[in-house]
Amino acid sequence: DIFIGGTETASATLVWAMAELMRKPEAMKKLQHELRLALKTKDMVEENDLHQLQYLKLVIKETLRQHPPLPLLVPRVSSQECNVGGYSIPAKTRVIVNAWAIGRDPNSWQNPEEFIPERFINSHFDYKGKNFEFIPFGSGRRMCPGLHFAMAVVELVLANLIYCFDWELPCGKLLEDIDMIEAPGSTVHKREALVLLAKHFSPSK
Repeated sequence: DIFIGGTETASATLVWAMAELMRKPEAMKKLQHELRLALKTKDMVEENDLHQLQYLKLVIKETLRQHPPLPLLVPRVSSQECNVGGYSIPAKTRVIVNAWAIGRDPNSWQNPEEFIPERFINSHFDYKGKNFEFIPFGSGRRMCPGLHFAMAVVELVLANLIYCFDWELPCGKLLEDIDMIEAPGSTVHKREALVLLAKHFSPSK
């Protein structure tokens, strides 16, 4: 179940990341520059390269802020009556946390609808669920069990996609033609498939 969940989470996140990068060419160029400067003449990105790719990590965090793979977290039941943010929660009430709405809350994020990886520079936010403004994988004992597997896959695959290829839209398509509407489901995928053209990049030896 961990591998299945992690794979589905990773694939959805990769598609959203590519879509956002295509819609914001300056972010794509910045990530590509970081990768090609760091890797120089290597043929592909390997796991031991990831620690030096800081902008890659910012891009993934921003993708997960806007497009958490699990928009509605695992439901909880209050064991006793409590007060959360001014709301009275009776005992035995089923509570569902909307991670999608939290990531786009203008009270927590400036310009929440804009894709700005730089907002995470010098940020203390991580994926452990301790900062409730950013909980794409949930929090506590019932966090997404495929978290670590998914993040390892996303970092390595996205790095290789951007390092090894130059990307273009099909002929006649514009950036604004990229559909960003979400399909219904427990894991959020794009409603329409992302179609791109890839041109292989050969590093100078």
